Amino acid sequence: MDTAALKHSWEQVAKSGDEVPLHFYSHLFLSHPELRDMFPVSMAAQRDKLVAALGRVVSSVDQLDQVVGVLQQLGRDHRKFSVVPEHYNAVGASLLATLKHFLGAAWTEELAADWATAYGVIARTMVEAAEESSDTSPAWWDAEVVSVERRTMDVAVVQLRPTEKFDYAPGQSFAMEIPQRPRLWRYFSPANAPREDGTLELHVQVVDGGQLSGTLVRRLGSGDVVKMGAPVGDQLTRTPRDPRDLHLVAGGTGLAPLRSLVEQVDREWREHGSGPRVHLFHGARVPWNLYDRKRLTELARHRDWFAYTEVVSDDSSFHGARGLVGSVAAQHGGWEGWQARVCGGPEMVSHTVAELGAAGVPADDIRYENFHHVGAGDTDDDPSAGDDA
Repeated sequence: MDTAALKHSWEQVAKSGDEVPLHFYSHLFLSHPELRDMFPVSMAAQRDKLVAALGRVVSSVDQLDQVVGVLQQLGRDHRKFSVVPEHYNAVGASLLATLKHFLGAAWTEELAADWATAYGVIARTMVEAAEESSDTSPAWWDAEVVSVERRTMDVAVVQLRPTEKFDYAPGQSFAMEIPQRPRLWRYFSPANAPREDGTLELHVQVVDGGQLSGTLVRRLGSGDVVKMGAPVGDQLTRTPRDPRDLHLVAGGTGLAPLRSLVEQVDREWREHGSGPRVHLFHGARVPWNLYDRKRLTELARHRDWFAYTEVVSDDSSFHGARGLVGSVAAQHGGWEGWQARVCGGPEMVSHTVAELGAAGVPADDIRYENFHHVGAGDTDDDPSAGDDA
């Protein structure tokens, strides 16, 4: 298999921009109209995600050993869409038809065979993981909405109670569908470590132009039942009892998964009398969007191992740290021996990672999650969405 040819051909196809997903979905829905109901009513935000992710993943099949865990996780997670092996065949056929259309004479017999082989490897990996998962867990979990509390003008805290046990690690996320927006799944992160009663806390920020967040904050109510996909992600998690100290850098509602880590560490200190030190930096554009300051300030007052720094970028009257949260965290210093976890909007994460790297933090000690993968929706309600402060 000529992986260089795969990558080069995908780069050529990608140059056609929006025409590529338009052709792909036209082919898919014309050849398999029964699949249309598996996708959101509005395809404006979705249409390029699947195609772009497929192209990147399949053309990088030579690096399969590096992403096999992610692919297996995706296969398990896609069960919530009621995906079966026949659907992978339909998607693969439309992907190859799209490549043939845009490559023209460059679509040779050899190249077609290589793309078919590569896609087959990816699809098999995902299908096998989904089949194994079906023996031990449901395709999705139903959860009752306990409450929706509006914390600020554009941030709400949602409490959920799954009807079945939902196992996850602090720092992970899951896709969720609300009854008001069927087939529109978005990723959220629990803001709490697992509780004895099984309830989950989500932090949701209204995103201008987002397809889900505004409806969730304004219309979701107590008693509604949502669907939850399998937990995903391993970049923000930590091994229980890991003694390494943590710097946590959050922008907006990117606070949620990092706060769950704080709860995890707090339990370790209470149960064992020891644990890592944690310094949490939370950034927002204006101080009233520091929506969890009361709880975090109180925790810092009573825990010697925990420090909390608020950072505001757009209010010159703020008495605390001002600027971009990544810059403030990097300037804090004292990073030797500490690990960093970063969560926020894409620009915030990129800026913070660059600032930490410039401050001398080793790249291996900076971890952040990326949910722009096969089947993921737009960043409307990505767990990293939020203020870019």
